[in-house]
Order: sequence, then structure tokens, then C-alpha cells
Amino acid sequence: MAWSSVGNIKGVDGSLVATNTQTGTTYTLVLGDKGKLVECTNAAAITLTVPPNSSVAFAVGTVIYVAQGGAGQVTVAAAAGVTIKKASTLKTRAQESVLALVKTATDTWRLMGDAA
Repeated sequence: MAWSSVGNIKGVDGSLVATNTQTGTTYTLVLGDKGKLVECTNAAAITLTVPPNSSVAFAVGTVIYVAQGGAGQVTVAAAAGVTIKKASTLKTRAQESVLALVKTATDTWRLMGDAA
């Protein structure tokens, strides 16, 4: 079942989470993704890029969810100047895996969830 078909997904603050479905093989986060679930649905591998604060000024504390809704494994990539802290890899483990990105400083994010 794809995330977009699941009703009433709630964020950390209890509000409903909107979905931004991406069908391509590359995507760079935009300010409108704050608090959303970015669902990547391509059958091929997908690269999701976290831009630097100088390009997209997300507030510290911003949370963005990333789901592998298709067969293509999602790799979260840091643009120049961005640090992504993680326990394992920057890739989703399997279809339906969900990761969360939390901005902890100006150009630093923490990645957690069902990583490979």
C-alpha cells in the first residue's frame, strides 16, 4: 500500500501530514516540503538532495519525511556545505521504508528511520 493511500498520517506535533509525491529520479527539497511526506515513487533509484541553507532556509527544527513508495531505492544526498548525521546509510531499506530528516543547525540535518 502506498503512503498516499493511507489516511490521517500525523506529524510530531499531531497535525496531519501532507504528501508531496515525486515521480522522477532526482528531487531537491523546497521550502514547501517542511512538515510533509515526500513520497518517491519511481521504479528506478532516486536521489533526494538536501539543499544548503543559503538556497533554501528551512528553520532549525524542521522535519521532513521521505518514503520509498516505489521500487526505486531513495538515497538522501547532501548538497555542498550540508552535513547529514546518520546511524547507518543514507538510503531507504526497501519499498515502503520511511526516513525522517530533522534540521538541527544551519546546514546540519539528522536522518533517522528505516535505512539500509
